[in-house]
Amino acid sequence: MIPEIPEAVHAGAEDVPWVENIAYPGTMMRLLRADLHEGTYVMAGRLPAGLAVGTHRHVGAVHMFTLSGAWGYREHGFVNRAGSYLYEPPGSTHTLFVPADNTEVTETLTIVHGITEYLDADGNVVAVSDAAATLRGYYASCEAAGIPRPSGILL
Repeated sequence: MIPEIPEAVHAGAEDVPWVENIAYPGTMMRLLRADLHEGTYVMAGRLPAGLAVGTHRHVGAVHMFTLSGAWGYREHGFVNRAGSYLYEPPGSTHTLFVPADNTEVTETLTIVHGITEYLDADGNVVAVSDAAATLRGYYASCEAAGIPRPSGILL
């Protein structure tokens, strides 16, 4: 017996709309894939100049591609610009920001494995996010914008 070979699955630009990310007003997101069994998700983001994201720690690995604009971490001296790739190992902790003087929107593509823990100034976990929470947030943003839940998200 020949094993069945899985087929590729496509999510077109028209299948998954951009919506405001309710977690960070002023930012836009497209959730392209949410695998609730594996705990991974793939998200495109548009980040405005001056954005500051709270300090957080990734329990799993993160891969992030910068398509336009620039962003960085308060804890590091490098800036990610268009064409940059960043790997965040499990356990990495950082505070993301977009420079206030950016002249264009920063667009990213991020692949997240596992849970993200948001930390207070003392390093205590104050909130947690994962693939399921991101999916719920994306659907809530669609509903707030009057957009039906898209069928293009790869689940």
